[in-house]
Amino acid sequence: MSIEIFKSILNLQPAERVGRTEYCSHWSLIKHITGLDPTNPEQSHQAYRKFYQWVPYDFLWSTNDGPVKWSELGRTTDMGHAVFLEDGSDYRKPQVCPFRSVEEVLNFDAAKEYGAPDIEERAIFFKQSLENAQKAYPDTVVTAGYYKTIVSGCIESFGWEMLLEAVGYDPERFGDYVLEGFFNLSLANYQAWAKVGHFAFISHDDMVWSNGAIFNPEWYRKYIFPRYKKLWSVLKEKGIKVLFCSDGNFTEFIDDIAQAGADGFIFEPLTDLETVVKKYGRTHVIVGNADCRVLTFGTKQDIEKEVLRCFNTAKKCPGFVMAVGNHIPPNVPLDNALYYFEAVKKYQKR
Repeated sequence: MSIEIFKSILNLQPAERVGRTEYCSHWSLIKHITGLDPTNPEQSHQAYRKFYQWVPYDFLWSTNDGPVKWSELGRTTDMGHAVFLEDGSDYRKPQVCPFRSVEEVLNFDAAKEYGAPDIEERAIFFKQSLENAQKAYPDTVVTAGYYKTIVSGCIESFGWEMLLEAVGYDPERFGDYVLEGFFNLSLANYQAWAKVGHFAFISHDDMVWSNGAIFNPEWYRKYIFPRYKKLWSVLKEKGIKVLFCSDGNFTEFIDDIAQAGADGFIFEPLTDLETVVKKYGRTHVIVGNADCRVLTFGTKQDIEKEVLRCFNTAKKCPGFVMAVGNHIPPNVPLDNALYYFEAVKKYQKR
């Protein structure tokens, strides 16, 4: 039933309830629900599968950039650094930026550095990986997707400091030359994904901050969004639905993203749900956007109010999928997490 609901949502057709997904690393919650330990390798798969069924997930957020990390192919830095899991298991030692000058960055060609894949071989890899994941979780749709599309790719390669310095020093050269390398690398992977023929694709690119644009908005309109349109056209020609996903606040760019061809938006609470619904509630998939800060620090009354905020705003939209937009981490009190799921189930029927 969950798979059929998600198909209806993608096609903006009526379903018996709103769509559901989550991004959850709350191991105590998963163990409480399933009786299985997701940190135990022997129980992990079954624990997650049972949790996805219990929610229930209509789709599982998934991307795949290929079989080899860029760090094994060439110079990379660090996409960011955070420790939030209770046992510190996501700790990673920050990498030293290998780029010693802005000029090195401005001469960088990502497709040459990391090697654009053979499209046919990469398509076989993507297809097999997706089929394996779908077999592992047969009750929910596992999406196709690509993570390091353009800006996220730059962050991984250069790190924040060198990225900001290089764009600030010569935005035109960076936009014309450096971004073209990342675009060409992404294009080969998007072309490979298009051969797989999956009907839901997450195009991920963390291209804004919590307060909005990182760079001049017109720079995005000249160098970023036209490249999105070219990438997405490769998929849309095959009838694949494109769901754009970014952290931060991209409210000001909703129209640009829609005009580039996105069929839906996946976003955090920072992007304004009311604006998205008002403009695209009848024409696009909308995924989000409850706030995990309410689950973490609020009362049960606050949590119910937050759930109702989302439902009162977006439940009328045929493509609405309810989720905590900025993740459910393990520091959310267990009772609050359970109450959130209870509240969603209480109000999710159409």
